[in-house]
Amino acid sequence: MRRFALAAALLCGTALTAQAQTFRWANDGDVNSMDPYTRQETFLLAFGSNFYEPLVRRNTQMQPEPALAERWEQPSPTVWRFHLRQGVKFSDGSPFTADDVVFSAQRARAPGSNIQSVLASVKEVRKIDDHTVEFETSAPNPILIQEITNWGMFSKAWAEKNDAARPADLTARGENFATRNAMGTGPFLLQSREPDRRTVLVPNPGWWDKPTHNLQRVELNIIANDATRVAALLSNEVDFVYTVPPQDVERINRTPGVRIIQGPELRTIYFGLDQMRPQLLKSDVQGKNPFQDVRVRRAMLLAIDVNAIQRTVMRGQSRPSNLIYGPGVNGFVEADDVRPPVNINEAKKLLTEAGYPNGFGVTLDCPNDRYVNDEAICTATVAMLARVGIRVTLNAQTRARFFAEVNGPRYNTSFYMLGWTPTTSDAHNALFSLAGTRDGSRGVFNNGGYSNRQFDTLVDQIAVETDAAKRQAMISQASKILQDDVAYIPLHQQQIVWAARQGVEVPQTADNYIQLRHVRMPAR
Repeated sequence: MRRFALAAALLCGTALTAQAQTFRWANDGDVNSMDPYTRQETFLLAFGSNFYEPLVRRNTQMQPEPALAERWEQPSPTVWRFHLRQGVKFSDGSPFTADDVVFSAQRARAPGSNIQSVLASVKEVRKIDDHTVEFETSAPNPILIQEITNWGMFSKAWAEKNDAARPADLTARGENFATRNAMGTGPFLLQSREPDRRTVLVPNPGWWDKPTHNLQRVELNIIANDATRVAALLSNEVDFVYTVPPQDVERINRTPGVRIIQGPELRTIYFGLDQMRPQLLKSDVQGKNPFQDVRVRRAMLLAIDVNAIQRTVMRGQSRPSNLIYGPGVNGFVEADDVRPPVNINEAKKLLTEAGYPNGFGVTLDCPNDRYVNDEAICTATVAMLARVGIRVTLNAQTRARFFAEVNGPRYNTSFYMLGWTPTTSDAHNALFSLAGTRDGSRGVFNNGGYSNRQFDTLVDQIAVETDAAKRQAMISQASKILQDDVAYIPLHQQQIVWAARQGVEVPQTADNYIQLRHVRMPAR
């Protein structure tokens, strides 16, 4: 009864405003900003896409389709020409033009932006006329269209008027007008914003496209407690739950009037290690960095039992992996994804050889409201590494604090959990973003500072190679380098598990985006 009462308190007033087309949904953590340039994170990007639209978007089959650009062509191998959709207006009534595209490119590359990698291959974005822009790349880029499908366009006039020409740096917990406000060309408008409690959206009556949704109001409610969130669904206080605890899947399936929506996700969950600093920030080892020794990294790989995590923590809802990308991503080959079996004795031997016969202490930074059972996975890992003498202190935090701690430019971490969904659905995105040597656009999410010159050369070649067989061979070779170096400790690809009331139509895609423009509610 107490859980039901808490859910009711969190959602007070919802029932009074719920009409036939009010979509009430819940998640365990909030969107940390209304500005999609501030963090390259699935939930934030997906939510921001309701306001800010890209030139090219993905449909419910994950295929690119025209959005703010109605067509495009390549006048030369390094030039892409986009013809903008005419008559499109921002929600304040101002027209969308080429000036906004050029400005959005500048903003994406400005200090505070976390999406620099989107335009990493682009040398220049230039205006041809009010409705034509050209992107010139440094070299031929066969996947540019896939790379820009999550990059939403900002109004130059609105951003400059409200002192939001640059994104606020979330890693320093910065804010500006765009942090709590939104104004784009998209299908919805931001009506109200109560961080960590509720965010309300309403349809944009001036949207250029034909709505397939039938929504009059959308309410995102933050319910951090797993049991309370599920109780809200079962008691009809919400219509949809974005993050379903694995332990509640069978219960929901057995409950009349609700259903599980489940499918594979492109996201890979992994552990990263600081391999750059001469001394770890969060360790009892003084004067050196144990993670710079591949024997230590390999010992950790051999000690972490991903099959046990799949079985006991994830309740079977994961696919163990030894790659930083998985099935559904272009470039994935099953034969490349080979993980050595758990071997505690070998792990201890490697640690002894590396000079740590009694192990060492280190802090593991972990979110507790971002990935499926994230804190539980980290807790299990603490026990697994203890078997080989590595004493792990778990530092579990909410996503806002966690991302500010572990992501650039500070990278204030020694050992951390993260997840990555290749926004292009291509392996190059993960290789380039997670493991390329950091240079400002490459390796932005290479939080551990891994660097390998041969790997970087391969990634550069993958970016421009148009022969599919040659490109695949390079992807496999680059991935083998990461495995041999134990650059990361991959864990698994998690399943997307949503839950909804019967009759609520919410298309699920492998990128874990909830596309409100396609959501349909039944008559109440």
